Amino acid sequence: MHSPSRSNRAYRNVARILRPVLMAVTRRDWHGVEHLPQDTGFIVASNHMTNVDPLTFAHFLWDNGFAPKILAKSSLFKVPVVGGVLRATGQIPVYRNTVAAADSLAAGVAAIGAGECVAVFPEGTLTREPDLWPMAGKTGVARLALMTQAPVVPVAQWGAQDLMGRYSKWLKPVPPKKVTVVAGPPVDLTDLYGRPLDAATLREATERVMDAITELLEGVRGAKAPAVRYDMRKSPSSDKERPGQERPGGDDATTQELP
Repeated sequence: MHSPSRSNRAYRNVARILRPVLMAVTRRDWHGVEHLPQDTGFIVASNHMTNVDPLTFAHFLWDNGFAPKILAKSSLFKVPVVGGVLRATGQIPVYRNTVAAADSLAAGVAAIGAGECVAVFPEGTLTREPDLWPMAGKTGVARLALMTQAPVVPVAQWGAQDLMGRYSKWLKPVPPKKVTVVAGPPVDLTDLYGRPLDAATLREATERVMDAITELLEGVRGAKAPAVRYDMRKSPSSDKERPGQERPGGDDATTQELP
């Protein structure tokens, strides 16, 4: 297949290694490609259940013509080999809870302005919701969306957790796992354009994005999400209930905590 036109040589080389592996260990059930804009930079926002779903997310985008710029935790850029791959392929480091956090936002805005597909996980870490439903999102996706007025395409993934468990570091490649990825229509945020980026506006935009992702996931799973979205900040004791898991702020594969 042809590589996305915006991919550089390093990105193509990484894809030549990873794509055959993903093709071998997954059975792909992909829908909603028509919702991915072809003529403008945009944001694509997905739920986050396991450390492998950034790869299944990127696979969906790559095979449909996009080389996503994924917002990834800055500490990953310091990991040998992994950091070099992230830098070479143009991924965007997220500097959590530091004065450099605004740099992540600026890099995301610049990428969108240049026509790139910027991929985010609005929850900021792996969901802590017991049944893997999306939890409360952070406002970074809202800031990006409202500053750029770029389309925000919601995406739901399901099945990647069977390939690698939520807190596991080991793949279960046999037999190949069905991975469903569904993209929906862009979230309508037009009535929020031009408003001050205060807490109320950012929260409203974030909730709309999370609602859209959750609705798509309900369709995939054939079930209803809890009426009240799980909020990690309001349920700190829940992390004591699952031994061996990574705690909030731990070394999850990707995060998206912009200022």
